[in-house]
This record gives sequence, structure tokens and C-alpha cells, in this order.
Amino acid sequence: MDITTQISRDTGISGSSVAKTLSLLDSGATVPFIARYRKEMTGNLDETLIRTIQEKQKYYIEIQERKNTIIASIEEQGKLTPQLKEKIEATLSKTELEDIYLPFKPKRKTRASVAKDKGLEPLADIFLEKQNLKGSLDTIAQPFINDQVPTVQSAVQGAEDIIAERISEDASLRKILRALLWRQSKICSKAKKDFIAQKTKFEMYYDFEEPVRSIPSHRSLAMFRGENEGVLQLTIDAPENACLSEIRIRYMRNPSGFFTDIINDAITDGLRRLLLPSLTNEIRAEMKDKADLFAIETFAKNLRQLLLASPLGAKPVLALDPGFRTGIKTVALNDTGKLVHNTVIYPLEPHNKIDQAEVIIKKLVDQYDVKHIAVGNGTASRETESFLLQCKEKFCLSCEIVVVNESGASVYSVSDCAREEFPDLDATVRGAVSIGRRLQDPLAELVKIDPKSLGVGQYQHDVNQKLLKQKLDDEVEHCVNLVGVDLNTSSEALLSYTAGIGKTLARNIIKYRNEHGSFDRKQDLLNVTKFGQKAFEQAAGFLRIRGGDNPLDASGIHPESYGIVEKILADLTISIDELIGNERLINSIDIKRYTSNTAGTETVADIISELRKPGHDPRPPYEPLNFNENIRTLDDIREGMILPGVVTNVAHFGAFVDVGVHQDGLIHISQLSDNYVSDPNDIVKVGDRVSVKVVSVDRERKRLSLSMKDMYINT
Repeated sequence: MDITTQISRDTGISGSSVAKTLSLLDSGATVPFIARYRKEMTGNLDETLIRTIQEKQKYYIEIQERKNTIIASIEEQGKLTPQLKEKIEATLSKTELEDIYLPFKPKRKTRASVAKDKGLEPLADIFLEKQNLKGSLDTIAQPFINDQVPTVQSAVQGAEDIIAERISEDASLRKILRALLWRQSKICSKAKKDFIAQKTKFEMYYDFEEPVRSIPSHRSLAMFRGENEGVLQLTIDAPENACLSEIRIRYMRNPSGFFTDIINDAITDGLRRLLLPSLTNEIRAEMKDKADLFAIETFAKNLRQLLLASPLGAKPVLALDPGFRTGIKTVALNDTGKLVHNTVIYPLEPHNKIDQAEVIIKKLVDQYDVKHIAVGNGTASRETESFLLQCKEKFCLSCEIVVVNESGASVYSVSDCAREEFPDLDATVRGAVSIGRRLQDPLAELVKIDPKSLGVGQYQHDVNQKLLKQKLDDEVEHCVNLVGVDLNTSSEALLSYTAGIGKTLARNIIKYRNEHGSFDRKQDLLNVTKFGQKAFEQAAGFLRIRGGDNPLDASGIHPESYGIVEKILADLTISIDELIGNERLINSIDIKRYTSNTAGTETVADIISELRKPGHDPRPPYEPLNFNENIRTLDDIREGMILPGVVTNVAHFGAFVDVGVHQDGLIHISQLSDNYVSDPNDIVKVGDRVSVKVVSVDRERKRLSLSMKDMYINT
């Protein structure tokens, strides 16, 4: 198989671009590096297309390895013909490949194999191939009667078993029936006996059915979860009569023939006992795979928006992790996110030490020149916010109070990463630090946390975990390299996602930084243990050194292209400091003058773009979100209210919105717009600031239904 040609056919990408991309990947180049710094080679492919090529290469390598194994197995059996080998080599589907191999696959003893051992295969051939034959069944079966086959009936039964298995192993028939089942089958769900009278989260599936071809991923995943938890029993209702008709077309050559009843019995047995169990299991597995892929893609989209949320930037922050009985953990962070003070205040019930807490807040705000206070959105969040507003008014503090989503903060606080960073601090203090840093730089802080704990996934614990991890790692890698990484201030976690670095080199960079101080030049990376030229090539363009020896080290220009900038400077007879940000001079640069075989138009255009805004952060500017001050719990909400909120999660069936009451409300897909919506991601994304109308409030079940019809989005 020519993998390059096949991928080109599958994707519509030119063979040349595919070949060069595969060559780069095989040489160890990372996807972000190829997309950003090898545009001329790939034909300007983006990361999504490069990853598609990478995934298809893996698929075709796996299928070729499987073909080799199958061919060797059949050849060893002495059954490999040139036609069969050609058929195997031409197959591009793993499922169809296994169908071809099925008759030759070593298997445990079956009813058909037992019958073959008794010498009944020729009788099965007679029934199938001589359907116009006339005569006595006793006469036809008599030659096969012996000690192992004592009666005509046992001979006929054995032949039927052989025919049934032969039908079940017919690759072309399996393909037809598989397509038929996808078109006409239903997935059916029933409550198990012990749960019929119980209320569970799976109630809607107690007596439920839906066509396999159209069931959305979130419903199939919910049903599979209900089955795994022992609440539901799932079955695939297959169109048996339609399947029987398809088999008869292929195997019943004379419907009024002498062997009609025998062949009919074999067809029915082959379908019910062998084909349907096999094919419906395949249907279930493929449904699960498709649902997994959809859920993972949705998770990845949400994660990208969360990671690329607006950063406050390098500003001092006071961060509060709210609590009633245990108090409010309070930390002060400087402009680089370093912890400079921590304490606990007790202004809320049952302590009510309001005056004491106000004095502490005032002192910390003044001492550390704090203009922003981050408050976690968990328990006691709105009460803490209310206390801060009173404090702010009492002392005339010019601080902005920001409610920060704290999903995953508790996971981080007990992680190895947090213990290494703050070995002497309590986990609750680490959580408060995480809340404050999320406001300063969401990406830098959230990469320390398992994405599954960030609250933006759907059924993340039910889907293929290996595939999920790979997809989320790819998404984090994309976001980190899109923004760029400060070589002198970034954590080990952030550095590890930089193209070409990984955990070991990230740890070595931190160690070198601790021993030798800040990096002055990117070239100094080559002094780091195990940091070779290949790692430097992959990583250097995504790293930033601000205030170093070379201003270009603060940009996204790769060091391999510094020579192009030097030529531009020589031609303009100016220094780099005079050129950076100078629109007039930059606009005068003739791109074609600096292109070459190694640096084409795309590369030079990117260099010029970086000279305009070196190291530009692609994330949107920070804007505060203020919840309705009068709405603190579900009890405060009434139908028809218009509330400000922020989108926290997007699912196939709608979007969840935080309106400041500890319980996210759901905007069902039907309520997202006045127009038809097929995908909620077309309307909203995680982090969008929205205005919503309250449709209903279920205080008993803590459910809030919202609508965005006639509303607007402020992204």
C-alpha cells in the first residue's frame, strides 16, 4: 500500500504536501513546529490537517501490519491464493479485513467444525449447490451415515450447521447486513427489575428506543453508562426479516426446491445464532466509538476556549478561597504569581469576625498595591463577594472583585505539582494560590491540572481514555505553543507542553535556571542537560526571553530566521530596536526580496508580522464579569428574569451558564437562538459572556433552565 497516495485520496491534500509532512513527522518534528515554521514544505497546512495526516498514517501502518499477519496465517494453512491475497491487499477497512479473514481464523471447536470432522461438508455442498436435485433425502444422506452420524436427521443437522457458519463468514454478506443494520436497527433500553420503581438519573431510558443511525452521542453515552451501572439493559433491535431476505437472495437459488426447508433452517440459524450477535456487538462497539469521538471533540473545543481565556496579566492579586466554618483562605500574589502572604479570615457564619477580616483585607490591599481580588466560585462565594463589596465601600478601595471558576483547584492543591511548589503549605492555601493565578494567567495555571477535572467535559470518564488523553494533550500543546512560553518564569508543567521539550527537558530547564539564573539568550538552552540541536530546533520559536541580550528572543521568530532580520536591518541601515513596532519601516519591507529556497513568502510574512508585535499574545484582552449583585442563591431567581452570566460548558444538547448561584443553568439547544441550531458550538463557546432569560427554576432538584432567545452574546 502506498500510504502517501492513500492519505492524499482520503483528505484531498496534495501528494507532495502529504509526503513532506510525513517526512517531517518521521524525522521527529512536532505538529506545532511543522505548522508554524515549515509552511512552505507542507503547503501551509494547519495543525488540524497535519494531525489528520498523522492519524491516518498510524491507521494505515496498523492495517498493513494486520494484513501481513493475516496473509502469513492463511499461507501457513496452505489456503492463500493469488486472488485472495490481492483481495486482502486491496482492503482499506479494518472491519472488512477481519471479515475476509474470518473463515481462515483459527477458532475454538464449533458445531460446524464438529460436523466437518464427521465428514459432512460434502453434504452441505450438495444442499447449497444442487438445489434443483430431486429424489429421496434418505438416499442423498445415506452415504454419510456412520458410527458418528447415526441418523439422517443428524446428518442433515450437521450440514445445516456447516451452512450456517459459512453464511456467517461470508464477507460480502456481512458488509451488506452491517449497512442494513445501521439503517434500520434501533437501540432499546429497559430498566432492570430492581430499578423499575426507583427514581434515578436514567429514568428517561427506562422504556426507550431510538434508531441507531440518528441517536445523538450524549444519549448513547448516557445509556451505556446506565448499563455499566447496572440500571439499564440495552439491546439492538435488528430488522430480522430484512436480513433473512438478503441472505435468501444469495443462498436460496430455488425457493421451491427439494432442500428449501433445510436451507431456510440453516439461514435462520446462521442469522440468529451467529450473524446477529456478531453484527449487533459490532454496532454497539461502533456506536460507542462514534459517541466517544464526538464527546472528545466537544471536550477538546471547550478546553481550548478555557485555556485561551483572557489573562489579567502581570498584576498583583489578592485571592480568596471561600468557606464558612473553616474560614476564607486568603493569599497575596505579586505580579509574577509568587506567593507573598497567606492567612485565613472569618467574616462569615458561624464566626462573623467581620471587623477583623476587613482590617486584614485593607492592609493586604495597601501593602501589595492590589487592584484585583479573585474569589473562587464554590461554596460561600457570593457571601464572600458581598463581604468584599462592603469592605471596598467602607475603605474606599479601588479594587475590582472577580469571581473565578475554581473547578479543579482542589485537585491541583493535593497534586505532586502543588506539593513540589509549596511543600510547607496546607492544601487549602495551595487552592487559593491556584485561584489567584487563574486570574493572572489561566493557561499557565490550568496546564498543571488534569483537563478531566476542569469541568468542561461531558461523560469524560466513560469515553476511550487513551484517545481522550491524546486529544486533550494535543489541545493543551496547541494552546501553549500558540501563546508562547516565557523561558525564565514558566513552570515545569507549562514548559513540558512546549514543542520538542517534554517533562524531562522541562525539569532540566528548571534545574539549570535555579543553578545559573535567568536565560539571557535562547542559545543558552544548549547548555541544559540533554537539550540538543533537535530539541532546540523544535522549541526555540515558541520560547520567549523578555529583556534578554537579543530583542528577537522575545518574539516568535525562530532563531534559524534571525539572519533574514539581519539582512533587513542592513538594508534599512537601522538597529533592531528602531525597527520593532515601527509600522512605517515595516510596511516598506519588500517580502520577495528576502525569500529563498529555505524561507518562502509565508515564512517572511510571519517574520514581518512578528516585528510589528513581537511575542503578541493571541488571547483576547481581559474584561471583568459582574454577576447580578441581588442574585446569590436559587431562591433569589424568578422566571422571566434577565441575568448576566458566563458559559462554563458546551454540550451536544446545549450550554451551561454560571449566573452566580453555585448551580449552572442549562440553555437547551432549542433555546440558544430564534433560528434552528444543529451545533451549540456555532452559537456559544466556553468563556462567552451572555445575557440569559430564566425559563424555569426547580429548587428541589436544583435545576435552572435558561434561554438566549432575543438575547445577545458578548464574547
